Amino acid sequence: MIDAPLGEPVEPPASVQAGSVGIIGGTFDPIHNGHLAIAEEAREALGLERVVFMPASGPPHKPGRPVASPEHRLAMVRLAVEGNPAFEASDLEVTRGGTSYTVDTLEALRAAGLADPWLILSSEALAGLPTWREPVRILGLARVAVVPRSGFDRLGPEWVEARFPGASARVRFLAGPLLPISGSVVRRRAAAGRSVRYLVPDAVAAYIAQHSLYA
Repeated sequence: MIDAPLGEPVEPPASVQAGSVGIIGGTFDPIHNGHLAIAEEAREALGLERVVFMPASGPPHKPGRPVASPEHRLAMVRLAVEGNPAFEASDLEVTRGGTSYTVDTLEALRAAGLADPWLILSSEALAGLPTWREPVRILGLARVAVVPRSGFDRLGPEWVEARFPGASARVRFLAGPLLPISGSVVRRRAAAGRSVRYLVPDAVAAYIAQHSLYA
C-alpha cells in the first residue's frame, strides 16, 4: 500500500501468478511517472507477471484537443518502460489506427490467446466507464483494477453494482499510489520551456526536448 497512512502496515507484494497480464491503456501524451507508479502498484498488488502499456491511436474521449502523433507517443512509452523487465509497450492500437476502443483491443487480445487480463484504470476512468463502447462486454473480457487519482472521488463496489449489477466481483480497488502528476501539467511546463525532470523518465524528457513536443 504505497500511500498508506502513517503507522499503517504496508502489505507485501502478492506472489506472481504465471501468465498473468495487466493492460494499461491511454493517450500517454506524454507517459509520466504517475503512469509507471500505477502500473508497478498493480503489478505488485495483483501478482502480475507483466504489464502491457497500450498507447491509443485515436483517443475517443479527447475530441478537439491536439494530441502528439501516435508514433511519438509510442516511442515515449517504449523509452519509459525500458528499465523494467516486467513492463512492455504494445503497438496494437497504433498499428490498427483509427479510433481506439478498449472493447476492440480486448477482443483482439482474446483472439490472440490472452484471456481475462487485468485492465488497469484510474478512478476517473472508471467513473466514465458507463459511457464507453460496450462497457458490459469490457467487464466480461477483462477484470478491472482501479487505482485512485488525486482530485477525484474514490469509488467502491457499491458504485459498480449500481451501474453493472453482478459485476463488482470483476473489479478490485487498489490502495494507491496518489501522485499529483498529469499529462496536462507536463505539456504546459514543456510549452513554457520549463523542466519536466522528475515528472517523466529522463529518456522521455530528452525525447520531448529533441522533438520539440508541446512547444
